[in-house]
Amino acid sequence: QVQLVESGGGLVQAGGSLRLSCAFSGEPFVSYAVGWFRQAPGKAREFVAGISRGGKNTDYASSVKGRFAISRDNAKITVYLQMNSLKPEDTAVYRCAAGQTPWATQVLNEYGYWGQGTQVTVSS
Repeated sequence: QVQLVESGGGLVQAGGSLRLSCAFSGEPFVSYAVGWFRQAPGKAREFVAGISRGGKNTDYASSVKGRFAISRDNAKITVYLQMNSLKPEDTAVYRCAAGQTPWATQVLNEYGYWGQGTQVTVSS
């Protein structure tokens, strides 16, 4: 059974940075692509970034491209989301998800396992 645990959220001023971590356990890490999604109050869950099994293929939502970077450390069994130049509209609960698909994907249903989430709040 795959388990995902996020950490690294918090309160930051606009223009600041945070790095989220997603610790993976329970199955061979290299068998799973991992994505980050976020959900703000009253809004639908949206894709933020994804990374393929091997880490060479990444994908980003247009709203975060150039500001966020996803990476994975297969030795540490962890996926990271480096978030720079944060904006108030980035405020949301961020959740990582894992799926047995080879590629980074924006499709929510491709991910079968989800973490509980970590709150990111960006003040203006």
